[in-house]
Amino acid sequence: MKGETIKAASEAIGGIAEMLNLGKVGVIPTDTVYGLAAHPRHAQSVERLYSIKMRSEKKPIALLASSIAAIESFGFALNGKAKELAQRFWPGALTLIIENSKGETEGFRIPNHDWTLRLIEKCGGVLRVTSANISGGKDATNADEALAQIGLEADFVVDDGPSKGGIASTVAKVSHSGEITILRQGAISIL
Repeated sequence: MKGETIKAASEAIGGIAEMLNLGKVGVIPTDTVYGLAAHPRHAQSVERLYSIKMRSEKKPIALLASSIAAIESFGFALNGKAKELAQRFWPGALTLIIENSKGETEGFRIPNHDWTLRLIEKCGGVLRVTSANISGGKDATNADEALAQIGLEADFVVDDGPSKGGIASTVAKVSHSGEITILRQGAISIL
């Protein structure tokens, strides 16, 4: 049943991870706001993220990671200033956009939310996650708000009560030279 609400209990992690690993799309809690998640290896699921959110495909969707090792396994290394910022603010509300050796860029964040970190780990270490709202809409800070905006289009909604942070992450691009560009000011100030 689409839009099914599931409580964020430890025993639910395995089943939710299985759904994501099989290509389902669902709403999950994070430390900032609720997010709409899909496994990055399922292109059709990622396309559903864009469709459900009504987001332009020209705007990339970041990855939530369970660890720096998971980011490295995805083909990206944190060096210099990016590594300093990660050590200072992760886990937490900072999304870092970094470049790999092939010149590709990705945004990564390690959330400060134990349940979500365990879920991501069971999904191989990374999930594509965007805020669980219609593009340009109010961020969802609880499952009911996410359900009202996009939940009926998602395969499931995980309810973990109100988000602890309630404000989206700060997004910063870090160049190889260490130059920092703030693309979105969010929950934390790094400059």
